[in-house]
Amino acid sequence: MKKMLINATSENQQRVAIIEGGRLLDLDVECKNQEQKKANIYKGRISSIEPSLEALFVDYGSERHGFLPIKEVSPEYFLRNPEEESDIRKLLREGQELVVQIEKEERGSKGAALTTFISLAGSYLVLMPNNSGSGGISRRIEGKERDQLKTIIDKIDLPEGMSLIIRTAGVGKSAEELACDVQWLLNYWEAIKEAAIAKPAPYLIHQESNLTIRAIREYLRNDFEEIITDNEESYSDACLYIQQVRPDFLKNVTHYQDPIPLFSRYHLEHQIEQAYQNEIRLPSGGSLVIDTTEALIAIDINSAKATTGTGIEQTALNTNLEAAEEIAKQLRIRDIGGLIVIDFIDMTSSENRLAVGERLRESLKKDRARIQLGQISKFGLLEMSRQRLKGALNTSTQTPCPRCAGKGTIRSIESLSLSIVHLIQQAAIRETGLLLHVHTPVDIATYLFNEQRSTIEHIEKHTGNKILIVPNPRLLSPQYKILEAKKNSLGTPSYKLSKNLKIESPNAFNTPFQTEKQRSQEEPAISNFLKPTPLPRK
Repeated sequence: MKKMLINATSENQQRVAIIEGGRLLDLDVECKNQEQKKANIYKGRISSIEPSLEALFVDYGSERHGFLPIKEVSPEYFLRNPEEESDIRKLLREGQELVVQIEKEERGSKGAALTTFISLAGSYLVLMPNNSGSGGISRRIEGKERDQLKTIIDKIDLPEGMSLIIRTAGVGKSAEELACDVQWLLNYWEAIKEAAIAKPAPYLIHQESNLTIRAIREYLRNDFEEIITDNEESYSDACLYIQQVRPDFLKNVTHYQDPIPLFSRYHLEHQIEQAYQNEIRLPSGGSLVIDTTEALIAIDINSAKATTGTGIEQTALNTNLEAAEEIAKQLRIRDIGGLIVIDFIDMTSSENRLAVGERLRESLKKDRARIQLGQISKFGLLEMSRQRLKGALNTSTQTPCPRCAGKGTIRSIESLSLSIVHLIQQAAIRETGLLLHVHTPVDIATYLFNEQRSTIEHIEKHTGNKILIVPNPRLLSPQYKILEAKKNSLGTPSYKLSKNLKIESPNAFNTPFQTEKQRSQEEPAISNFLKPTPLPRK
């Protein structure tokens, strides 16, 4: 049986872990300074229309405008009949206001993916108030339970143009209980429509629930035996929500008050720390390395110190089987999405390749995400794609390295120093009478002072400009800055120049690296979405 552990004692971070037999199965981490926007509802304004992309860009209040494909625009917003007019510039106009919901969070340089087809998650079902063609039953519900829910759906009176999806929490509920949930969501949809005309866009209308309630809503199934939380507020939220959806489970919600930290009690910290590493050791001695690129995720399996097999083929098979299970686990915990390429250790036997592929397929059945899986090629490569369910662990808890800008490597002292010399030369030949301040890290300055001294003197002699090398202990390779001034402006002693260089903004340097901007938390126009839903009287 599984357990849900909720660690909310830190003011800056909340964590939810799903465990089974002491083994970490899934992990959610939410940081206070990382605003979660998925499923939030905004009133936005069309900022631009791009016919070449068949999409719109929408200003919904974020620094980056959201991306809205034309297929995700509800017909109610079209100015003309789309069957008679194909030019999207005539179907919609810039400045037009619409209600949008975030489907995918901002990631890297990409803005959020938006939709105008709203989804409202209730206790037992999801209501789609402006989409009549997407109803159904959760794919996790099978057999007789699915047939029973199909019968119940037909009894629910739903307004025209709407649809609903029965969630797994709706299994075993009566038609009256589901109808009560529908009515509450319909009332909430009316509140959203009223809030959407309150003031001009952009602004936040509805904010998704906190991590405690989201985790219980998404994970809680019949195979859970207990929910344990170490925070009083989180405990109250959990009890309130459980009272709505599964009153019989309320006795299994525990407020943990032991002085030993909750995650330490269950020996989870080491397992969680592995999720932040790019290399993971396997029990047999092998390892797998996970590397993130702009286009895809590459996973490489190495035999390393693995010697468990009777031969090279058996060793490769054993290591690949272990790696298949660990990969499925890491994909869940890190919530890795997109295209994934796995480089298994080469195996000559086609039966072994099929066995490894089947082990991976079986291990992925525990994953809630939609997954497409290919076959292992003769080169040992397997391609797969995975739906991202939430903000990936590395994007919510990590930031690009300020030295390498997330690349993993930096240029050598010699290479960077020579490039700086070329840039000095280029700046010097453009104009005479200049004083060039070259701010560099101490090791770069040392190389320029010694190995490149004659070259710099040669540039000064032939251009008539003066070059001042300023070692700056506050800079780290590969950061540097070349500033131009007039010769007659020399008044500050050179040893003070490094103190005068402003380094508040990393973008001021030639090496680009990112800083995280702190933004104030926006208050939604409608709050308290998850209120106690009164159960129908019997």
